[in-house]
Amino acid sequence: MESRRDDGTLKKQGLNPYLPSWEYIPDGEPYVFHDRVYVYGSHDRFNGHAFCLNDYVCWSAPVDNLGDWRYEGVIYRKTDDPLNPDGSMCLYAPDVTVGPDGRYYLYYVLDKVPVVSVAVCDTPAGKYEFYGYVHYADGTRLGEKEGDQPQFDPGVMTEGETTYLYTGFCAIGDTSRTGAMATVLGPDMLTIVEEPVIVAPSEPYGKGSGFEGHEFFEAPSIRKRGDTYYLIYSSIAMHELCYATSSFPTQGFEYQGVIVSNNDLHIDSYKPADKPMYYGGNNHGSIVEISGQWYIFYHRQTNGTHYCRQGCMEPIAFRADGTIPQVEMTSCGPNGGPLVGRGEYPAYLACNLFCQDEEMYTGTFGAWMDGRFPKITQDGKDGDEEVGYIANMRDTATAGFKYFQCDGIKRVKIKVRGYCKGAFEVKASWDGPALGTIPVDFTNIWKEYAADIVIPDGIQALYFTYTGTGNASFASFELE
Repeated sequence: MESRRDDGTLKKQGLNPYLPSWEYIPDGEPYVFHDRVYVYGSHDRFNGHAFCLNDYVCWSAPVDNLGDWRYEGVIYRKTDDPLNPDGSMCLYAPDVTVGPDGRYYLYYVLDKVPVVSVAVCDTPAGKYEFYGYVHYADGTRLGEKEGDQPQFDPGVMTEGETTYLYTGFCAIGDTSRTGAMATVLGPDMLTIVEEPVIVAPSEPYGKGSGFEGHEFFEAPSIRKRGDTYYLIYSSIAMHELCYATSSFPTQGFEYQGVIVSNNDLHIDSYKPADKPMYYGGNNHGSIVEISGQWYIFYHRQTNGTHYCRQGCMEPIAFRADGTIPQVEMTSCGPNGGPLVGRGEYPAYLACNLFCQDEEMYTGTFGAWMDGRFPKITQDGKDGDEEVGYIANMRDTATAGFKYFQCDGIKRVKIKVRGYCKGAFEVKASWDGPALGTIPVDFTNIWKEYAADIVIPDGIQALYFTYTGTGNASFASFELE
């Protein structure tokens, strides 16, 4: 689907998820280098049994076209770390910073060790080479000194000759983990010049801090806007990306709020604040300015598990005092506005997905979601470039898409397969009246069904609710 620029030329629309539906890049850390935005993240495997089973890859897009993402290839393999020659450990969420020498430094933690590894490259998305481990002046690796807390989820920012490293993982009730840590590194990008200090408390230490109910869990990421440092992190609620601000990089952070939730909790603009509108889970991401507009990058869970996560992004705004209102999950986030309300759209773009059996989370661990719950999935195996679809559309299952600029829409077509007999209701709000229904029947192949349905003009959300017996799979819809 394309739209026209002001000069009349065609431009790809930006969609959520912003990468192809067969790519699973969670924990996104976005940066603009040389007029392109690059996203670094961990790399889930479709139908994988654990988090982050694949090697690091990179994707990038022109800053003026966030619908045109380019695969940059594998930038680092799990076996490239000397601690992991057999690949038995996974590459967890990384971050990248530009050192004082102009090179690009990749910071990461393997899943079974407490230390921070570093790799380096001359270009943003080239082949990174192992460089070393973050260590104290005496050579002891950070995370292995007596009294150190284990390192996890490194986030980095370099200012001049100094690099600030933020790390931590703090489960609810674990008094041995006190919060998000900030460690200051020297110009070699490895040697500690200021030992770790706590910048955001864990749950056991949150009382009286202002972070209550949103204490630090994992995923620290650091950005600077003007003179203010923004610490973005995943809270003990997991589904939300929160932030704290300070005038200093290693002290004085005050909790400010939630930027995005991957089940849209707290949002009350279109539904009750406590109603989850997607099956949430852990969250990880950060903010970045692209061509004058700031965005929050985050991820969502698919395939009914925690282990198939996809990157999404939404435009954000800043109030006069520097705070950020929470944004909705949408299908059109990278587009910076509504999608064209005409043509065919794949069903995997659903930003809302739920049924009568309400659940806030995809699950603690493992694939607990059974056939009652609709889920975004794909055919084939990991790496197959198969377009995603929604499976398990049983009675009451609803897929929501936001937003579209509609004008003169009089007919809606859907593509469905499965052992189902019933109809899809088409609505403009999740609990609104049906604008029309599209009957569907048993079919083992993808089949198109259509009905004359008028969509009101203007910016609209679209919801498709299955009513009937059996189990439908939903591939796409078309507006005519």
